[in-house]
Amino acid sequence: MDKVLDERKKRILKAIIKTYLETGEPVGSRTISKYTDLNVSSATIRNEMSDLTDMGYIIQPHTSAGRIPSDKGYRLYVDELMSEKEAEIQEIKELMIEKTDKMEKVLKQVVRVLASNTNYATMISVPKYRGSRLKFIQLSRISGLQLVAVVVTDGNVVRNQIINLDEEMDDETILKLNLLLNTNLNGLPIEDINLGMIARLKEQAGIHSKVVATVLDAVAQTIHVEEEDMQIYTSGATNIFKYPELADKSRASELISAFEEKEQLAALIQKSLDSDTGTGIQVYIGGENSIQTMKDCSVVTATYELGEGMHGTIGIIGPKRMDYENVVDNLKILKTQLDEIFRKKT
Repeated sequence: MDKVLDERKKRILKAIIKTYLETGEPVGSRTISKYTDLNVSSATIRNEMSDLTDMGYIIQPHTSAGRIPSDKGYRLYVDELMSEKEAEIQEIKELMIEKTDKMEKVLKQVVRVLASNTNYATMISVPKYRGSRLKFIQLSRISGLQLVAVVVTDGNVVRNQIINLDEEMDDETILKLNLLLNTNLNGLPIEDINLGMIARLKEQAGIHSKVVATVLDAVAQTIHVEEEDMQIYTSGATNIFKYPELADKSRASELISAFEEKEQLAALIQKSLDSDTGTGIQVYIGGENSIQTMKDCSVVTATYELGEGMHGTIGIIGPKRMDYENVVDNLKILKTQLDEIFRKKT
């Protein structure tokens, strides 16, 4: 009767390979029996290891009672690992597309309601990731001289980067690079990936240091956000004309222009994010705000957080005599509502 590679055998094989990759030593049944999720006896593990040997997934060095993975075992492990990661990445992408579509609709509605409730001009930025940690890195082969590096941070930001190779790389080397990168970087704040760490990883990678450097560049790019890339939705700009002190034709025109071009708003939002001390709400009166065309206005901003390091800013622009109590109350309510909407499971 042919032996079948069932789920238990796969789990035991995976445990053997992971242990061998960590230690470099042949793996015995007693070591594997310590894996609590297997929940089988040492005798059963010995029988399964014997079957795995017969099936060619592991081999027994003649000097040791332990087993090490064969090429066939490595191949199964790598194929399953890559399949799992690709499925996870696809799931993340689909979730992010769904969330992004939902977010755009919600944020546009938020600024409209806020402008209507306050009779002032309003803005809201699409949240960006701050303080991201690296979730995992996956190197996969595209062709003989090309790899793709998929970098995922804890906010489920996915970045793909093509890596061109000078010479073909075998599967075992790709696996070792995946292990090197993930062992050293998973869970690490991206800002902690400094020159010293990069140099050490490149040294450990030996002749493949160029690949490691390219992957680390992709990691850095996942949090490299330019201000001009900031998405901002606005509403109620024409409310400015309701206030005589702002309704002067040239002054109102400058304010409307600032809302349309959004570069100055992006700078103001970035300042708000950088200056946030934890209270979330900041008030800039007249000359205190960084936009020259708003020197006769007051700007009230609130930083909101959607979890996993996502931060954005809601802002209200009006005359210096704005109803500050009403504005602050509105912003506090919206902060809470946004938090509730986006923290729900989708």
